[in-house]
Amino acid sequence: MTLLNAPTFDAGRERRRAVLIYGGIALVLLAAAIGVLGYLMGHGWFYTNLPAEHKVDKFFNALEAKDYDKAYALWMNDPDWKQHPQKYDYTLKRFTEDWTTASPVGPIKSHHVDISKTDGSGTFGTGIIVAVRVNGDQKLFMWYEKKDGTLTYPAPHELQYQ
Repeated sequence: MTLLNAPTFDAGRERRRAVLIYGGIALVLLAAAIGVLGYLMGHGWFYTNLPAEHKVDKFFNALEAKDYDKAYALWMNDPDWKQHPQKYDYTLKRFTEDWTTASPVGPIKSHHVDISKTDGSGTFGTGIIVAVRVNGDQKLFMWYEKKDGTLTYPAPHELQYQ
């Protein structure tokens, strides 16, 4: 092929090529922005802690509604716990006492899930600390165990935030 018989310019092909290049760059930048924004907002890289936050929110909604059976099922991550209550040393009676009369904040009347942070050993942590404001401005830190989906209070660490 010589300069005199070079292929003709294809404007459509060049336009598609430019769209693919700029679209790819935009996609990478968007993914980076979502990842960093999730972390900065306190919901984990790429919002990976949202499922744990939703579970803690459901747990506190059940406590507010005084549905202690449902709250206990979420706590143990076992919706069929009534079929085998002997499996757990932590009984529903004790759980109910712990979240009503023996609670450091009293019975739960209102709540707001604030932030969460992955914690524990390993690259991606073994659990998630979820910070919740209850009954106004009292902070509780719940632990969500990743391997089995159970909840624990108190969390091994407290988070510093406003």
